[in-house]
Amino acid sequence: MTQDDLAVQAPQDPTDAHSRSAPPTLTESQVQEIAAEAEGIIAEIATIVEGKDEVARTAVLVLLAGGHLLIEDIPGVGKTMLAKSLAASLGAARHRIQFTPDLLPGDVTGASVFNQATGEFEFRPGAVFTQILLADEINRASPKTQSALLEAMEERQVSVDGTTYPLAEPFMVVATANPVEMEGTYRLPEAQRDRFLAQTSMGYPVPGAEARMLAAQTGPIREGDRDVIDAVVTRTSPERIAAHIAQVRGVFASPLILDYVVRLAQATRSHPQVTLGASPRAAVHLVRAAKAKAALAGRIFVTPQDIADVIMPVWRHRLHLTPQALSRGASAEDLVDQVLRGTPQA
Repeated sequence: MTQDDLAVQAPQDPTDAHSRSAPPTLTESQVQEIAAEAEGIIAEIATIVEGKDEVARTAVLVLLAGGHLLIEDIPGVGKTMLAKSLAASLGAARHRIQFTPDLLPGDVTGASVFNQATGEFEFRPGAVFTQILLADEINRASPKTQSALLEAMEERQVSVDGTTYPLAEPFMVVATANPVEMEGTYRLPEAQRDRFLAQTSMGYPVPGAEARMLAAQTGPIREGDRDVIDAVVTRTSPERIAAHIAQVRGVFASPLILDYVVRLAQATRSHPQVTLGASPRAAVHLVRAAKAKAALAGRIFVTPQDIADVIMPVWRHRLHLTPQALSRGASAEDLVDQVLRGTPQA
C-alpha cells in the first residue's frame, strides 16, 4: 500500500463515531491561504532571528496545531527573540514572565485582592492572560510555580478561588529553558513537559547569519522604535490565526494514519530501553502536528511522511530512558528513530 493510499483512505462507514465528531473538511483554497499566511510569518521572523528558518517553521507549526513550544538551549542564542518576533508578526498581545526561584503561582495566574473601597475581593489577572506568553527560563522557578501553567496550557482557562476564567484565543506558551546542568535550574515536572506539543533548540547561528544579526541588532533603530522587534511587520491578526487553528483540525487523517500513530506509541511503551513512553496526549499531539505540517505544505490530508517529519520534536522530550541505556550513551532521539524505522506504516 502506497503513502497516498494510507493518506486518503476514507472510513469504511461514514456514519461512524469518528466521522460524526470530525470537523468540516478543509478545502484546497483554505489550506492554500493558511500555507501562504504561515510562510509570511516565517519570513518575518527570519528578518529578526537570522539563519533559523527551521526553528521559526517549527514555532508556526506548533501555533497552527494549537499547542505550546519548549525551547531548550544555552543563554544568548535568540530564544526570547524568537518568541517576541512571533507575537509581533501575529499582531498578538504578549506578556513575558521571568521565572525565578521566588516567583509565586499567583504571579502567573493572578489572585484575588481585597478592595477596601468596595469591601469585596477582586480578581487581578496575572501574566497568563494574554495570547502569546513567553515563559522565560521556566526551569529556574520551583515546580510548584511551574505547575501554575498546567491548567492554562491544557484547558485554556485559569481557576482561582473557585471561579474559572477563560483565556483569549489563540493562546500559546513559548517557554525557554536552560540546560538542567546549569546552576539554579529545576527539571520540569513530567506533567508539564508532556503539555508542550514540541521541543526544539536554537543552536549557534552560522557565521554569515550571525554577522547579519550583529549588523541588525547593533545598528541604528528607526525613529520612534525602542527595539529591533518594533520593526517587525504584522502579517496577520489573532482572529485569523484562531480561525486557521480551527481549520487545521479539518485536515484529513485516515484511520490507517491514526492506527500507525497508535502503533508508534505502543512501540515506545514496550521498548526495553524506555521507562516512560509516549502518552496518549503525545499521540494526540503527533496527529495535530502532522495535520499542521500538511497544511503548511498546502495539503488537505496527512501522509506517513508528515508523521515522520514531526515525530522527533513532538516526542523526544517525553521519553525517559533506562539507566542502562543512558550509561551506554543512548538518547531519546536514537530511541524515536529506532521506533520509527521499526514500525511498519501498514
